[in-house]
Amino acid sequence: METAAVRRSSGFAVKSSIFPASLANLIAQSIGGQNWECVEQSLDETGNAVLSGLLTPQQCRDLTALYTQDDRFRTRIVMARHGFGRGEYKYFAYPLPGLIDALRSALYPHLFPIVNRWNEQLRIDVRYPDTLHAFLKRCHAAGQTRPTPLMLRYGKGDYNCLHQDLYGDHVFPLQVAILLSRPGDDFTGGEFVMIENNADHQRADVVPLQQGDGVVFAVNQRPVKGKRTGMRKVGMRHGVSRLHSGQRHTVGLIFHDAH
Repeated sequence: METAAVRRSSGFAVKSSIFPASLANLIAQSIGGQNWECVEQSLDETGNAVLSGLLTPQQCRDLTALYTQDDRFRTRIVMARHGFGRGEYKYFAYPLPGLIDALRSALYPHLFPIVNRWNEQLRIDVRYPDTLHAFLKRCHAAGQTRPTPLMLRYGKGDYNCLHQDLYGDHVFPLQVAILLSRPGDDFTGGEFVMIENNADHQRADVVPLQQGDGVVFAVNQRPVKGKRTGMRKVGMRHGVSRLHSGQRHTVGLIFHDAH
């Protein structure tokens, strides 16, 4: 049994790779087995949380091998040309590879209740639907039709400047990065870094990841309880510190599509 190559609803279609239902089930089990209560608590407290062992070492190697297959991607970005840092990344094209599609589809149902609660706390009217397909339909109706999942490659001396991944008016407030390489073996340095721009202070988190681990984090802002008032927004940015040696590959799962 396989998933459909194209999902359709009211004239809207998102092409996705045909992949065995068994793969979707394995990914759903890996994601469902996370301690989501702890994940939600960590997101509330720091704006990020680790998802341990999302992918097996073989799945990490299989995804890394895609980087040289240009027909899998819609564009390549060399960071230094745009002042983004050093290194490069490629945005996947539709249809997405089956593993990428399965990950994004299985993660979304665990994340949308969190961001809906955040928006309620911040008195933001936007609410997110309970399926990724329904949310992408909203994006595409607004002209955001380009896929945003990407793979990043860093070498010695490379880094990613602190940034936010905003690609249009419709932005899903959380995203996930998954480390495909082995820290200490494939590369050294290159830690995931997150900065909170609080009105009272700035705080930095360095998030340790092992091969196959993911980090879910706030794209733009999150609610924080104020000293005198209720919840208020604080801005969040993320990046990657400089690599000391080797090569580092990461997959980024962004849930909104781009203009």
